[in-house]
Amino acid sequence: MKNTVSIVTFIFFSQIGMMNAQKTIPLYQGKAPGSENWNWQEKEMFSETFQTQMVYNVSQPTLTVYEPNKALANGTAVIVCPGGGFHTLSINSEGIDVAKWLNSKGTTAFVLKYRLVKSETDDPVKELFPIFENRKKLDSINAAVVPLAIADGLAAIQYVRDHSNEFNIQKNRIGIIGFSAGGTVALGTVFNSTASNRPDFAAPIYAYTGALKSMVVPADAPPIFIAAASDDQLGLAPNSVKTYSDWLAAGKSAELHIYSKGGHGFGMRKLDLPVESWIERFGDWLELQGLLWPEHPTVLSTHFKTQKAFKQYLKEREDNLHNDWAFLKRYELENKNLSVPKPNENRVVFLGNSIFENWKVIDSAWFAEKKYLDRGISGQTTGQTLVRFKQDVINLKPALVVINGGTNDIAENTGPYVFENTLNNIISMVELAKANNIRVILTSVLPAYDFAWKPGLEPVEKIIQLNNRIKEYASKNKIVYLDYYSPLLDEKKGLKKEFTNDGVHPTLAGYKVMEPLTVKAIEYALKIK
Repeated sequence: MKNTVSIVTFIFFSQIGMMNAQKTIPLYQGKAPGSENWNWQEKEMFSETFQTQMVYNVSQPTLTVYEPNKALANGTAVIVCPGGGFHTLSINSEGIDVAKWLNSKGTTAFVLKYRLVKSETDDPVKELFPIFENRKKLDSINAAVVPLAIADGLAAIQYVRDHSNEFNIQKNRIGIIGFSAGGTVALGTVFNSTASNRPDFAAPIYAYTGALKSMVVPADAPPIFIAAASDDQLGLAPNSVKTYSDWLAAGKSAELHIYSKGGHGFGMRKLDLPVESWIERFGDWLELQGLLWPEHPTVLSTHFKTQKAFKQYLKEREDNLHNDWAFLKRYELENKNLSVPKPNENRVVFLGNSIFENWKVIDSAWFAEKKYLDRGISGQTTGQTLVRFKQDVINLKPALVVINGGTNDIAENTGPYVFENTLNNIISMVELAKANNIRVILTSVLPAYDFAWKPGLEPVEKIIQLNNRIKEYASKNKIVYLDYYSPLLDEKKGLKKEFTNDGVHPTLAGYKVMEPLTVKAIEYALKIK
């Protein structure tokens, strides 16, 4: 179980699966200004030339929304502008794939379909390809559309800013990223914006700047991130270098990455080249700008006051996974300083994951009053808990151990979930306890409709199955079974909203439901002959 901090921690270890786009929003009511007489329909095709999906004939601009899991949302938004020479949009590697990556960082993404030159056939790539060799001719063909596309970019920024509350976005954290012609659009919004539709940051990626009428860096120019490849087949790398130089000359913040190989249009493609890392460098840059950390942290702020402290925490966890897989050192000092139980002292140890680790933090007064020992570790699977059972339970000589585990197994924190393995790990802990005259309470896994750090695993039925088997095993072996699941359950078989901030971990209100149940179970277990 991840604690409220560790929801984000596992982004560090595995990329989060994304949700489908929530909705598509028309940018204008009625016909788009400047193209009122356009009557052609938007189409999509698979390009054999580029081996990707292409959108063309866009006459009614739209934004397609991709939202991150709410537990991870940081309040930052990015408008994504795919490229395609103003004739097509490379909708996947320069659009949707970028949006999903941004979601994995807690950022809301809006894929923009801006207005394009009308294609005369159903193979716009074939139409466009020969013209690339004649830049003047291409600029002439595109001249009427470029200002409209830039206007769409500005309208997109305005829309997101006007509807920021609806998407839980901060009005001052709305940026734009564009590729090739989309980079033209992204830069065009910077050069043509007013205070209300100005992007707060921009990222032109192998952008073409020849179609821009003016490139005077404005006094309020935002920070900019630029990436391109030296072997760009269209020779656009110098465009990126000049943009970077212009920003520096104007005294504005800029970062430039030029890769020796990657060609034009690398986007999110898999090329087995260093250029693939550009998106991670973009993430580093966003983090440096403070855009991947919530402006007003809530869940995380109770544990970490700064992003620097949180990054140090992530580093320590990563080191531990390599050097101390079961986190045996986590309670080493506390265990060493713990005295031997007094005669007739019924020492109780809570062993598990973040459900227990959080509990001591969120309601420390209750733990102190009851004199319970908390040995929960965030993110642990039952295999990890089993490894440390001797030092964190047996060696403490308790009268009773309360065991909670299974959620992180189902979440596949340390590998694929195998039901029998998880159950056997729990049984092994029980057998170790019994061999050392320690009484046991087995708790249910708490309900969860989804896992914020790894969405899409559909844990509901897996949790039900595991709980049923734990309960069955407890009954057959005369072990107290503590049911946290039922009183916290909502109609979707998840954790009730009034008891959680992230759908997995209880708040103080949730723990207040669990506490009397726990006390009653402990009192009963200690009385059993």
